Amino acid sequence: MPANRVQQVKEYYFSRKLKEIAELNAKGADIISLGIGGPDRPPHIDTINTLCQEAQLPNSHGYQSYVGLPELREAFSQWYKRFYNVELNSANEIQPLIGSKEGILHTTLAFVNPGDGVLLPNPGYPTYTSVSRLAEAELYTYDLTEESNWEPDFDALEKLPLDKIKLMWVNYPHMPTGKRASLELFKKLVDFGRKHNIVIVNDNPYSFILNDKPLSIFNIEGAKDIAIEMNSLSKSHNMPGWRIGMLASNPTFIQWILKVKSNIDSGQFRPMMKAAIEALKQGQEWYDDVNSTYAKRRLIAEEIMNTLGCHFDPKQSGLFLWGRIPNDAASSEALADDILYNARVFITPGFIFGSNGDRYIRISLCATEEKMNEALNRIKQLVNNQ
Repeated sequence: MPANRVQQVKEYYFSRKLKEIAELNAKGADIISLGIGGPDRPPHIDTINTLCQEAQLPNSHGYQSYVGLPELREAFSQWYKRFYNVELNSANEIQPLIGSKEGILHTTLAFVNPGDGVLLPNPGYPTYTSVSRLAEAELYTYDLTEESNWEPDFDALEKLPLDKIKLMWVNYPHMPTGKRASLELFKKLVDFGRKHNIVIVNDNPYSFILNDKPLSIFNIEGAKDIAIEMNSLSKSHNMPGWRIGMLASNPTFIQWILKVKSNIDSGQFRPMMKAAIEALKQGQEWYDDVNSTYAKRRLIAEEIMNTLGCHFDPKQSGLFLWGRIPNDAASSEALADDILYNARVFITPGFIFGSNGDRYIRISLCATEEKMNEALNRIKQLVNNQ
């Protein structure tokens, strides 16, 4: 029998669904996937060339430091200074990660004992919940709704047993809703964390995507005392398969997390770290080019939403478009399955992000314009035939 913790979680939704889609494609279905937020374009050519060059060096293939190359930490520090106007000490306030997803696990294990409370957004990234369950934490969800502009209700939070809660997961710009970050919201979160001695963890991989003003929770004075921020090159630099991420905080928090991380993995591949340094050197023109592509795709996603009768906020940022389904639709899952089986297009039902997402769907922008237009035409045909 598996450990009890295995029975507390389910296989990740996309892991299960992609198996089903693979089976359908094997039968000739030709499914167009607008589900996962995995950038489909390559990194900058300098990044790729650096990887290839470094991989040919004889000293590139050994174990690496648990804290990453000093040059990589310095590159992250300069990136934060240049684009967020945030000072980070590369020596002791930055921890490179094998993708920010592992940071969710390491941070939870570093701060949460079995039975401790964790605050989780509803809707929110499912991994926050599953990792908290694996750590045997007590889960407390906080509502994010369209009526509240997808921000926490701090009056409602004050009614929770906050003395039991160790961590609060936040994610702005928010996934799946596309709600943008604001200094006002970050200030409220930092003040809340400081007041109740709750560590605020902001997961920040979307701040460069369709967002003209990237923000960090560290733009708030004193935030490092109570906050951790994770970031990633997956979305902003077209490097999802490379698994290059980082987290930043005060030196004490970083050291606690390193104690966990150093007992789980053995560092990152040196050529990938060298290539990541090149990626982080790219200027504003890189992000402008990335966003030019996503802006064109976003227009097609909006037309898909309109075809389905869904309502959406045009001010969203990030790699997705989030929309409220029509009142006469049974559920997000029913609508997504109808589109999958009858239009051969995979979109994400909002229920997987929590109960507050059940009346919503999410469309990924990570497909070519040609594929997205084909998806639009298939969905139009489905709607016209119903």
